[in-house]
Amino acid sequence: MKPGSRLKSAVCDTEVIVVRAPADAAIECGGKPMVAERPAEREAIDPAFSGGTMTGKRYVDAAGTLELLAVKAGQGSLSMGGAALDLKEAKPLPSSD
Repeated sequence: MKPGSRLKSAVCDTEVIVVRAPADAAIECGGKPMVAERPAEREAIDPAFSGGTMTGKRYVDAAGTLELLAVKAGQGSLSMGGAALDLKEAKPLPSSD
């Protein structure tokens, strides 16, 4: 998987752009693998991964090897290999004192 790749959820409206990812990353949304082209019929969302995604937010794994930018919000939560991704926190700015 290359940076800049666009992935779509098979279960909801979520779309992401890959910022950083290992070559063998298994990215999922709503408990189902993400795809390059959305299928005509959507699958059901896994209730364990139904927290949703927010547009404009970055999602990362615990190790920091994967980073995704959500470009379209949806009802499914992002995960990699069954482990939920976390919302990336903004870095604090240094004080200007």
